[in-house]
Amino acid sequence: METNSTSPNTSPISREKSPFLPFTIPKFSFLLLLLLLLSPVLLIFLILLQIHYYNNSYLPLPCTSVSQFSNRTISMLRLSTTFLPLKDLRLSDHPMEGSTWFMSSLSDSSDAAGEPAYMRFPSAASGGRLLCLAAGDPYDGARNTYALAYREALPENSTIRRGLTFISDTYYDYDNICHGLSALLPFARWHAMNGCKAPARWVLFHWGEPRKTMGNWVRIVAEASTGAPVRIEGFEGKDPAAVNCFEEAVVIRRNDGGMAKERKEEVYDMIRCRARAYCNLTRKEEDSTRVIRMTLLFRVGARSFKNETAVAGVFTRECRKVEGCRIRLARPNNLSFCHQVKLMSETDILVSPHGAQLTNMIFMEKNSSVLEFFPKGWLELAGAGQYVYQWLADWSGMRHQGQWRDPAGQSCPFGDDKPRCFTFHKDAQIGHDELFFSQWAAEVLRETKVRKSPPASTTSVDSSCNYCED
Repeated sequence: METNSTSPNTSPISREKSPFLPFTIPKFSFLLLLLLLLSPVLLIFLILLQIHYYNNSYLPLPCTSVSQFSNRTISMLRLSTTFLPLKDLRLSDHPMEGSTWFMSSLSDSSDAAGEPAYMRFPSAASGGRLLCLAAGDPYDGARNTYALAYREALPENSTIRRGLTFISDTYYDYDNICHGLSALLPFARWHAMNGCKAPARWVLFHWGEPRKTMGNWVRIVAEASTGAPVRIEGFEGKDPAAVNCFEEAVVIRRNDGGMAKERKEEVYDMIRCRARAYCNLTRKEEDSTRVIRMTLLFRVGARSFKNETAVAGVFTRECRKVEGCRIRLARPNNLSFCHQVKLMSETDILVSPHGAQLTNMIFMEKNSSVLEFFPKGWLELAGAGQYVYQWLADWSGMRHQGQWRDPAGQSCPFGDDKPRCFTFHKDAQIGHDELFFSQWAAEVLRETKVRKSPPASTTSVDSSCNYCED
């Protein structure tokens, strides 16, 4: 008889193996196992949740949230706008070096070597920010300030000026036609290089101090060059704390410094053409090779000739010796701008004392000649500025044929005091040397006749004065 009973001491392991062995799992072991089984599921769930959050973070927020966020950001940006002195007094010893003392924290840019150095707002360099000025003090540029601000977060109570603004700071002035031309030149170049975009206004500074006028000659050249009336935004008399922000601004603070000779000559070509168009002048047939036109442009008062009759007589006699030579005498003080342009456009040889009237040489045909005269004392006392019309002739494509310096005249009564001695000599009258003047005039006339005698090569002239580049 078979028995299926098992002894109580017999282990289940000793029995025949079964695919399902009965065993007992402690409670804590069950929870651990459950956690291990669910971990991948939880991990996948967290990843999906993160992806969902990431994707939805770019969805539009409710209007209320957007408004609160924007207002807070704009407020923070507005509070972070920092105004700095327009004139940095720390650079007073070398105001035109480096970034200059005008808006000294900002750097210039240039489109290419030899092009004007300028700053443009807004731009990548400004981080897309607009230029803002609080510049109501006409006497102390260090009390005027500037800042950069985002258009959406302009300073409180600021005024935005629409359109393009030309902003200039000069170490000199805008009334003297030579100094004013130097300040204007880089703007004319920038204008031509940027599709001839015309400014809606000009803002002028001298040492960070606002100026509201230009000399009439300078103003007309600016209008002729840019094709737009000159409107000067003056801050004088306004609340010094009032802030003006500019929709678009070009700032130049070095005058024509850094511009290559070739670039300057191109700008003078444009100014010459546009000034003649502004004055409705056309070239005559006789302007080619048959006539040599000499102009005596005499000053009245300071640096005038002691004996104008004698000087005029010398040049008249020499002119009469040359076939086709015509001579005229004029005074700049009684000529309008367009009369000056017309006179110079009809001049091949300009005879004149040192002075601002010589700036009109830029309206002559290129390769025309200039003869310049000085009172006693200038060579020793005047400094580099006495050569400015030599430089201008070179830049504008003219021929500076030399200078005559009066060796005679009164001696300075102030000994070795150079500043006082220069003031003494600066505006003295000029004598003459008949022999030297005769030889000088004859030589220049001979050279001019040779230069104009061969058939003129046909060079194309842009009568439309279209110097615009996109």
